[in-house]
Order: sequence, then structure tokens, then C-alpha cells
Amino acid sequence: MATNEHGVDALLPGRLGMVVRLVSHPGARLALLDAVNRYADNLEQEPGTEAFVVSLDPEDKDVAWLVEWFTSSEAFDDHRKAHAFAELMKELPNLLSQPPAILRMDPLRMFIQKELVDGAF
Repeated sequence: MATNEHGVDALLPGRLGMVVRLVSHPGARLALLDAVNRYADNLEQEPGTEAFVVSLDPEDKDVAWLVEWFTSSEAFDDHRKAHAFAELMKELPNLLSQPPAILRMDPLRMFIQKELVDGAF
């Protein structure tokens, strides 16, 4: 990982990642986001979960997207065994109108602008 005057630039070999599409019941996206954010509040218990990004779908008010990646397949297994993840999995069936759509990916490179790294956002 290189840090310079522009930000952080890192190659990410060996990572396992995914993009997850979550479709809430009509009008229930806020409840879904509440559950996902409570889960995210406990990510320090998953040191191998290197990135977790929650995004809103600008075209569908019932959809949220997650982008997440893990330092290794073992870290992914630890994520799936974590208590906070188990709690989230108990909540999701009542909030989702369909099963999550999961697209597997292997992150290759990351760049973060200096302003974000420095906390100036």
C-alpha cells in the first residue's frame, strides 16, 4: 500500500469480495438499512473484513447495495461465523422481498482520495 500526497493506492492480491443487492419489502428500505448499519457497527469483531460499503440505489427506493471484501477465504469464513452476521441473518428474511443477489468478485486495486483518508469529508 502506498500513501502519498494524493491518497492511498493499494494492490489487493488474494482478497475475496462480493457485491450484494438487497431488495426490501415496499417502503421498508429504512428498516433494512437500520439492520445493516447495526451489523456494520460491530465490524471491529471481524478483523478480516477489510471493506464494507453500504449504498443506496438511486433508481429503486427499495434497494440497497453492499460491497464488501475480505483479506482471505478464511476471513470470509470467519465473517459468516460472526455473531453480528448471525443476528443480521435472523433479521433479513423479514425485511427482504426476495433473496439477496450476490455477485462474487476478487478486488484487485483500491485508491482512496487523500481528503477521505485524512477524514476531511
